[in-house]
Amino acid sequence: MAASAKPPAFDPADPLGLDDLLEPEDLAIRDTVRGWAADRVLPYVADWYEKGELPDVRGLARELGGIGALGMSLDGYGCAGASAVQYGLACLELEAADSGIRSLVSVQGSLAMYAIHRFGSEEQKQQWLPRMAAGEVIGCFGLTEPDHGSDPGSMRTYAKRDGSDWVLNGRKMWITNGSVAGVAVVWAQTDDGIRGFAVPTDAPGFSAPEIKHKWSLRASVTSELVMDDVRLPADAVLPEVTGLKGPLSCLSHARYGIVWGSMGAARACFEAAVDYARSREQFGRPIGGFQLTQAKLADMAVELHKGILLAHHLGRRMDAGRLRPEQVSFGKLNNVREAIEICRTARTILGANGISLEYPVMRHATNLESVLTYEGTVEMHQLVLGKALTGIDAFR
Repeated sequence: MAASAKPPAFDPADPLGLDDLLEPEDLAIRDTVRGWAADRVLPYVADWYEKGELPDVRGLARELGGIGALGMSLDGYGCAGASAVQYGLACLELEAADSGIRSLVSVQGSLAMYAIHRFGSEEQKQQWLPRMAAGEVIGCFGLTEPDHGSDPGSMRTYAKRDGSDWVLNGRKMWITNGSVAGVAVVWAQTDDGIRGFAVPTDAPGFSAPEIKHKWSLRASVTSELVMDDVRLPADAVLPEVTGLKGPLSCLSHARYGIVWGSMGAARACFEAAVDYARSREQFGRPIGGFQLTQAKLADMAVELHKGILLAHHLGRRMDAGRLRPEQVSFGKLNNVREAIEICRTARTILGANGISLEYPVMRHATNLESVLTYEGTVEMHQLVLGKALTGIDAFR
């Protein structure tokens, strides 16, 4: 038997050797997004978070378009046509900087652009997608309502025909990018079922007041959408879908990005904890030399890299056309829940410094409380998996 090759040295940053699963192009895309985030987000994000603002959103969107990060997994119309794994790696790097930045990209690409790309007419695609891919137009996605979050089928927003036009009335809540969007993909009840509409935000009767006083996703634009007799032409409706399968398929695409992105937030907190444990001294030596601290770091590393491996597996399934919505629920439920636990454990290692914005831990932890809820709460994903496992629908 031939002698086996000597394994490479253990890499604390990649303990499972997951980079071996990536192609050179994957690594190049990851490095590009990581470099952009290090230059354009990390030096400023603590201040943005403290002030509760995201300055120059449109400028950041144009820069993200310039590196191909907007709608990057879509084909044509100026989109990058990247693989699902490459898109996931970008989400991980963006959320390692801040969940608000990844949310901007996810809502733009996985919700607004994805809806138009999959369900829109050719005219709608030509009208919106190239400018959205370039970051010249920002999009938002209006599904959640003030009284209907996890039950979108009970939405009250309604579009009624008036001659050849549509007249749209209703409200949507907790809408990322709403106040800076040029187009809103809005889902509404109609006489024929739930339909999607590409709504120019300068249409009379449309407004998007920004939601203030958030303690999570503070470096992100979150808005309410108000539609008061918004008159739309017949060609504003997305022609290729009727019913909840339209918005739910968009949500599944966005949830996939969260599976990766949440691990970015977890990685940032883990790295902060490791660095702190190496340098912080108590009782005459670094706290990283104590058994309890090492046990925490080991457990964090196991969950972090298991989560990245899960994300990679789901990405390969998506690229092969074999990814099911239940599997996306599996990934979102596990990875966001574990990411929050990693952040909380990192805070214990940093002690009192863990609550300071000089470190990223508390910012990521509070952001993840929103990520845990949006695109499907823990309970919703548990019930999706429960139904898949038992064959019994417990939603009603």
